[in-house]
Amino acid sequence: MAMIIKNGFVVSSKETKQADILVKNGKIASVEENITEPASEIIDAANMLVMPGGVDVHTHLDMPFMGTVSGDDFETGTIAAAFGGTTSIVDYVIPGKWDNLKRAVNKWHKKASGKAVIDYGFHAAIVPPVHKAVKELDYLLETGITSIKCFLAYKNTLMLDDAAFFNLLEEAAKRKILVCVHAENGEVIDYLAKKYLKEGKTEPVYHAYSRPPELEGEAVARAITLAGIAGAPVYFVHLSSKQAIQEIKQAKKSKKKVFAETCPQYMLLSENKYFEKRFKGAKYVMSPPLRKLKHCDYIKKSLTDGLIDVIATDHCPFTFRQKQKGLKNFSLIPNGIPGIETRMPLMYNEMVVKMGMDLSRFVELNCTKPAKLFGLKEKGDIKPGKDADIAIWNPDLIWKIKKKKLHENVDYTPFEECVVTGKPITVLSRGEIIIENDELKAKPGRGLYIKREKSSFS
Repeated sequence: MAMIIKNGFVVSSKETKQADILVKNGKIASVEENITEPASEIIDAANMLVMPGGVDVHTHLDMPFMGTVSGDDFETGTIAAAFGGTTSIVDYVIPGKWDNLKRAVNKWHKKASGKAVIDYGFHAAIVPPVHKAVKELDYLLETGITSIKCFLAYKNTLMLDDAAFFNLLEEAAKRKILVCVHAENGEVIDYLAKKYLKEGKTEPVYHAYSRPPELEGEAVARAITLAGIAGAPVYFVHLSSKQAIQEIKQAKKSKKKVFAETCPQYMLLSENKYFEKRFKGAKYVMSPPLRKLKHCDYIKKSLTDGLIDVIATDHCPFTFRQKQKGLKNFSLIPNGIPGIETRMPLMYNEMVVKMGMDLSRFVELNCTKPAKLFGLKEKGDIKPGKDADIAIWNPDLIWKIKKKKLHENVDYTPFEECVVTGKPITVLSRGEIIIENDELKAKPGRGLYIKREKSSFS
């Protein structure tokens, strides 16, 4: 039998209108006024916003990194995502030192199997040596992994030199694989980090000082240049600075296939957080680091200027205890913060409530564009034929973010005490209610692996 969501204000990537949504067999069957077809379940969404479930294309669940493992696995992480109105994610497969890509992908399938409560896909990170990874790119396509990630930072571990990066861009372009880039100048970062440590400057703020915004801007410019020569579209992850966005602006003006992602933390938090006493600044250590407020303001302006394509999280939670590894050496602090549960409410509050952004633009940035860019053809919008991944929001609910009420498996949130207007109260995945009135209705393991298509932009 069918389900009908009635009387809500339906927000798609194109428009907002009062309508009903008919759901059949996990799909959206129709969106129109006053649907009267018999249904086994009717949800009254009067005075509510009915939006697509969020699509978070940058997460790190159960990921080994810097001698430890991120706190959320595919169960706790996807549960937290669901409570925040996100109904699909794309997680990064990071090969270990002795892994080929096939072995690494199989590891990630085992991590997710039987645990995920929402649907998920994978990107694959390409780490040295590149010549071996290139031979497995066709395997990635066969298994539905149509995007790869390159690091221009983390010298001696994940970082690719320019020749290896260019080689990968050429091979990806041949196969229409979208290349995601972590753009910071790893050589200079390594130099600055060693310099500060030699001078006895070990506190968390020196993580930020060793990764100045100019090094992000330089790496973005270099990557755009190399990608242009190789004929490869590029997608820049977690951009944090005015310098980086200005390079994106110039590239878009020149009609280059360049796409930009940012995250809530780079709009809402500044580097002042690194000065919190008793080592608490370590909670905010991530790469790229938090910036001065002028960068936050510039990124928010870039949302309205059309320079940002996607808002994701880079969700990579480490507990404050795990962060203690860097108590005497900022370079040993595990890089990453939580955010998978708070992204959609924080961005609704910032973009729609505070900035007055059109609801469809909010949906485009957080749902539709990420789905299109990364080949999740059934996700990211409310229209007939799409999966019934739907979040019903109370747009007027005022609440305060508190760690004790969140579901992320970490002992803090960087957004503690933030007052937010708007919250998803009922969340559906493929037509099944998975969150209702702050209660989990789904069982771990119901989430399905998404074999993604090639990006329509590649």
